Amino acid sequence: MSIEQYTANWNFPTAVRAGAGRINDLPAACVELGMKNPVIVTDPGLSGLPMIKEAQALVSSALLGCGLFSAIKGNPTGDHVSAGVAACKAGNHDGVIAFGGGSALDAGKAIALMVGQSRPIWDFEDVGDNYLRVNEAGMLPVVAVPTTAGTGSEVGRASVITHQDERVKKIIFHPNMLPDIVILDPELTCGLPAKLTAATGIDALSHNLEAYCSPFYHPMAQGIALEGIRLVKDYLPRAVAEGNDLEARNHMLVASSMGATAFQKGLGGMHALAHPLGALYDAHHGLLNAILMPYVLKANKTAISDKLSALSRYIDLPAPGFDSFFNWVIELRQQLEIPNTLADIGIDDSQLDKVGRMAFVDPSAAGNPIPFSATEYQQICQDAIGGDL
Repeated sequence: MSIEQYTANWNFPTAVRAGAGRINDLPAACVELGMKNPVIVTDPGLSGLPMIKEAQALVSSALLGCGLFSAIKGNPTGDHVSAGVAACKAGNHDGVIAFGGGSALDAGKAIALMVGQSRPIWDFEDVGDNYLRVNEAGMLPVVAVPTTAGTGSEVGRASVITHQDERVKKIIFHPNMLPDIVILDPELTCGLPAKLTAATGIDALSHNLEAYCSPFYHPMAQGIALEGIRLVKDYLPRAVAEGNDLEARNHMLVASSMGATAFQKGLGGMHALAHPLGALYDAHHGLLNAILMPYVLKANKTAISDKLSALSRYIDLPAPGFDSFFNWVIELRQQLEIPNTLADIGIDDSQLDKVGRMAFVDPSAAGNPIPFSATEYQQICQDAIGGDL
């Protein structure tokens, strides 16, 4: 198929505009949502690039104005969200364009939520029915424009925000945090360096894989996860090897969105460990999942062997079974030059006990095939630091 044949609109789990060049639909998307003066929320690395300037000019030419807020970083904090809310109010903005990788998308969605709230953001942590505290009328509409294929935050109903004082990642949730319109334009991802393409791509794999292995019953998510994994297998190596391969970039954006749709079924131990490690060491979330993946798979082997046998048949691996899939993961990591251990990215064993306790209570742990104890999470982390496979 030519790249033009991948241009399409669909409406699951929200309105999606997919295809090369679809960034040109951004002004129409804003108009459709009633925006006259939106703000682009992005990160400092993107804010000075031509794609952001062009998007801002595109929107400004069709609407009354378009602001820019970029005072965030990877693993955004509550303080970053508060600064964004202040900028949004100061500019009288009536909508948010969340533009960038997972951090920018999470921050943008959180800012759109918090503009109309009187409570602190932590009151909306995804615990019990906290979401009922939200003043829905105060939320702003959101257009999401991902520039990486990893987190899938563009189709998520939550944001992962770090509590800057507690150094804990918290999931902020409300059903209406799901962006109203998503633009998946593979041309926007072509400038992503190979190492980031690899790390974010395996993050998309981790979402699909943990959803697939989750013991909860959600057959629709199960099917989505299967196909998402196949797309990663077929197209992530191509996207890393040839950054301008639009077909590969397109399929990876789709696989990313599929992963975040599928993990309504649950996540698991990779994320339960990646969240505290990201909060404590300020490490890249996708890279953490990429490193942790085989260690968590090994720990879950007794509970997931049958599922991985079926999965390895679906993605056409030789000698279907746990070992076949496990070896493919190892080979993929080597091919993409993913570090083998957490020690390789500067994570030591000085906070092992704390990491284990934080992983045990992380919401993602509920979806792990085996209910690991804090001590068991500590051991998995120790193995990942030392490379014990």
